[in-house]
Amino acid sequence: MACTLLFPSLRLIIYTGKGGTGKTVTSCATAINMAERGYRTIVISADPAHTLSDALMMQDISGSYDQKQVLPNLAALQIDPVTEMSKQYDPILSYMASIFSAKGIDETLAYEIAMLPGMTQLFSLLKIEEIERTKSFDAVVLDMPASGEALRYLYFPKLVGSIGRKLTGLAGLFSGFAKVFQPVAKIPAPSRDVIKSEMDFLDRLDELAKIIRDNDTASIRLVANPDTFSIENAKRALMSASLYGINVDMAVVNKIMAGSSDEYYAKWASYQRSKVEDAKANFYPLPVKEVQLYGTELRGVEMLRKHGEVLFGSDDPAKIFYRGKPYLFVNEGAAINMTVQVPFTEKDDFSIERYGDQLTITVRTPVGQVANIVPLPVATAGMKLAKAKLMNHELNVLFEKVT
Repeated sequence: MACTLLFPSLRLIIYTGKGGTGKTVTSCATAINMAERGYRTIVISADPAHTLSDALMMQDISGSYDQKQVLPNLAALQIDPVTEMSKQYDPILSYMASIFSAKGIDETLAYEIAMLPGMTQLFSLLKIEEIERTKSFDAVVLDMPASGEALRYLYFPKLVGSIGRKLTGLAGLFSGFAKVFQPVAKIPAPSRDVIKSEMDFLDRLDELAKIIRDNDTASIRLVANPDTFSIENAKRALMSASLYGINVDMAVVNKIMAGSSDEYYAKWASYQRSKVEDAKANFYPLPVKEVQLYGTELRGVEMLRKHGEVLFGSDDPAKIFYRGKPYLFVNEGAAINMTVQVPFTEKDDFSIERYGDQLTITVRTPVGQVANIVPLPVATAGMKLAKAKLMNHELNVLFEKVT
């Protein structure tokens, strides 16, 4: 199927959610649907469990860490971050390892230490920058590893790039870190190749940060099940994305049980229905896609194609389904103003309370009360909740410093 492409530059869709929510199959189904609409699409996963192979039923995806053709317009890539770093930044990796080797640490262990926490995810994300630079695809669908903290890595490029330049590249960063080991030993000076390689690395981080934070072409999609744990996980991802300035355009609730004449299953279906309603209220005004529990595992291109049709119907999955920030924090001098999109209009329909680093907003609805617990940023820790005002579907909450 041919189509008019909606985006002049790379379209980036990032799926995130708790493990087991159906994040990988949703990513694959989206990518298949986009490919069949004419987008040159690649679905990428850095999950060490190699879930792309299982979902697409193509075992060779996890073998060589090179992209594999799935359909005429669709490729799949299972990233091994260590392999990526070795291929593209071997001078940096070798230099970091030599720092630790100079301290008397075994060379094999030195390579392991050089891959500090966060670096593996960072090099996975750099694949997006490479695709944008080479114009090899129209769209990337990224299956984020299952982690409540996964979105930190989406802000990491800007942070590391800033710190790295202040330290004149990663050489300064890792040289300083190495000083905790045997300070008597001499640290080798970085070569010209190392300096050139790390400057290239920092330039790529800058470009990656621009891609991720471009709300006209990049968006995050939340994946949850109709249960408290995965919905809470998705809500924290929504808060993190808002804080980092990344647009979230959709939430998907998978594995919803159908009604049943059996009392046990009927009770579960009723409970899940209430959780779907909670999700709609908590994620408002994001559109929420509902997907019923399938009678069998979602595996293989054909089943994933049908799953994509259930998800999107006649809609183009590449389009941005929502633009805005459900949570918005603005510094106002010594105060912080939080704006929350709320699914009600009457001023007497809500109450608001603060418990530590969370804000509880209770809403009265025709079917009973719905409580939305909003995680607060660290910056509000030493502040008091001064006032709250509701106007035009927006709740404005002002935090002021305690005097």
